[in-house]
Amino acid sequence: MKTFLSALAALALSAATATAADLAAKTYTKAPVAAPVASWTGFYIGGNVGGEWGTSNATTSTVFSPVGYFATTSVPAIGTVGLQRINGSSVTGGFTAGYNWQAANFLFGLEGDINYFGFKGSATGGAVYPCCAPTAFTVNSSASADWLATIRGRLGILATPSWLLYVTGGAAIADVKGNFNFSDTFATAAESASIRDTRFGWTVGAGGEYALGNGWSIKGEYLYVDLGRSTVTSTNLTAFAPPIAFPANVFTHSVDLKSNIVRIGVNYKFGGPVVARY
Repeated sequence: MKTFLSALAALALSAATATAADLAAKTYTKAPVAAPVASWTGFYIGGNVGGEWGTSNATTSTVFSPVGYFATTSVPAIGTVGLQRINGSSVTGGFTAGYNWQAANFLFGLEGDINYFGFKGSATGGAVYPCCAPTAFTVNSSASADWLATIRGRLGILATPSWLLYVTGGAAIADVKGNFNFSDTFATAAESASIRDTRFGWTVGAGGEYALGNGWSIKGEYLYVDLGRSTVTSTNLTAFAPPIAFPANVFTHSVDLKSNIVRIGVNYKFGGPVVARY
């Protein structure tokens, strides 16, 4: 009996020793902790400041009429002088809001902004009447736009999780104003007209944005804006003293506006999902 119990104890001890050795041979490694990385997806607001350099091509022309004021040679001369180029530049700045969708390393977004635009400029030209030297005429043109708004799509690629490079394009809206005056020294002729038109044009550009963390990012951006052309006509030409009206000499005035904008900005993104990076 003692021999049997001794053999049973030895067998149990051998089994326990084998199990312990098997457990010791296995190594357990704790999984690495995921490092959270904020996604670009989400709603954001921001501000920007920069500069704009623009040009406006103004035109002034009239028509010949047998019962009008001008000689036949005066009409093309006025049209030539009336082709005027207006240059303007200004500091610009305003507010931005948008929403981004991130898919892997690609970004799709919709952004809108409204800014102080500050374009303003004028031009003056004159010439001697071909028919009637030494009397001459003068054409004055001016153009301005106080504000500019854009609604644009953004398409970008993440060069790194923090660096976004993008192209952008969409609609541009501004309140474009133009003023025109014609006068001469032959018979104190005078004519004037003005334009005020909310213009819907287009814009394209590109930029880069860097995520600083905690929702903040900084960006640099270039935009080209084309607001198209506005036109007005007038029939208010008068000459001589007392003034005599010459409505048959219809004047046509037009103005366009194109601008290059370079600006920097700061954005803050609200909330948004978190992507785990291992």
